[in-house]
Amino acid sequence: MQQDLVRGFEPVAGVLRPGRNCWRVAQARRAAVLIDAADYFQNLAEALRQAQKSIMIVGWDFDGRIRLCPQHEDCASLGDVLRALVEARPELEVRILVWSGALVHTPGETMPLLLGAPWAKHPRIAIRLDTKHPLYASHHQKLVAIDDAIAFCGGIDLTVERWDTCGHEEVHPCRLMPDGKAYSPVHDVQMAVEGEAARAVAEVARERWRLATGEALAVPECEGDYWPQRLEPDFADTPVAVARTAPAYGGAPAVHEIEALTDDLLAAARRSIYIENQYLAASRVRRFLEESLAARRGPEVVVVVRRASPGVLERFVMGSNRDRLIRRLRHADRHNRLRIYYPVVAGKEAPCEVLIHAKVMIVDDTALRVGSANLNNRSMGLDTECDLAIEAGEEAERRAIAAVRDKLIGEHLGVAPADVAAAMARHGSLIRGIESCNRHARGLRPFPETDFNGPTEPITGTDFLDPRRPIALL
Repeated sequence: MQQDLVRGFEPVAGVLRPGRNCWRVAQARRAAVLIDAADYFQNLAEALRQAQKSIMIVGWDFDGRIRLCPQHEDCASLGDVLRALVEARPELEVRILVWSGALVHTPGETMPLLLGAPWAKHPRIAIRLDTKHPLYASHHQKLVAIDDAIAFCGGIDLTVERWDTCGHEEVHPCRLMPDGKAYSPVHDVQMAVEGEAARAVAEVARERWRLATGEALAVPECEGDYWPQRLEPDFADTPVAVARTAPAYGGAPAVHEIEALTDDLLAAARRSIYIENQYLAASRVRRFLEESLAARRGPEVVVVVRRASPGVLERFVMGSNRDRLIRRLRHADRHNRLRIYYPVVAGKEAPCEVLIHAKVMIVDDTALRVGSANLNNRSMGLDTECDLAIEAGEEAERRAIAAVRDKLIGEHLGVAPADVAAAMARHGSLIRGIESCNRHARGLRPFPETDFNGPTEPITGTDFLDPRRPIALL
């Protein structure tokens, strides 16, 4: 291990380093963490209405049938909203870039991506499939940039099976597929940024468009306030780091900023590491956490992860290797500093799992990261990813990072964020604070302790299904 994870408990400043673990650190006039897609979609809808020249949507999947505000009966589909905007504004252009594998692997409607949809048949709406990636790689970024004035980045694609409220009820009348079929509660996180940070995210989107299509886009020159009126910023005038993963392809070099950022954030932790992630299978993360948990002193580690794995292949690769990784971490946890949970809400017959799709890491109260990168191997070097990170430089930012963490935990426990903060302060511990509040039908359940003495090494052969780097055929 290159870095000692347990040098003490004092927070380490200066983790974000452009050229190593991020591409750029840019100032955000305002930034906000949007918890769950109902919050994100509502604020996105308002920001889209301000667009003058450019809307860029870059994603793993896209489905124009979704409604951003399904709680309102008169809410049009996203595709129809985009069509109405370009018809009303003669300078506005909409560009949508979607991973080519979405035709096979994603839940959204595929034929409009291949053949076009009626709403997209306009000269200033362009939908392109991104085929410029190595074998078995996916384009996994989830970005929206509007006139370089405001941008959104995180885990939420503009597609089906994403919308949900923070209530995550077992049954919600608006949590429906376009055909009326209900889907399970889902938890996700996105970040909104304004100012220079938004321009940096837009530049990532433009570069991805150029690599995929060969078209270099001009930077839009616009003025105006695009920030949604009801969106209370969590941060003001704060630096935001943009970190990326991109495989080497077509002469473009590989980018491993997210991998380095993961290493450096984990190494910097002194008191606590809080993680929400769809997957827990990255070998580098396992090695860092093993060493930390085995040491006499080190941070508490709380991971909120999805238990259910839809699909046979996902259960075999991500689910089984997650279980093996968890066993290994539990063996290393000699000092009782590890908790791994999955969230549930009250169900009619049994507790109902809330599916985790978020990709969040919070270290102490000094660093926050939100993005598209999972904690699996492929997000570190094979897939195309984008994360945003904030490192506290002053007390106001520390309080804001802690408030985001308490809000996330409070949602899972069904209690107020202030109660989470009070419990943590009373017990002097993230874990004991959670456990003291975790006494309701809605809460965080310990990951099953099944077969504690079972295998701890990844399943042989799954490195070809969850590789850290592009697969060499020769």
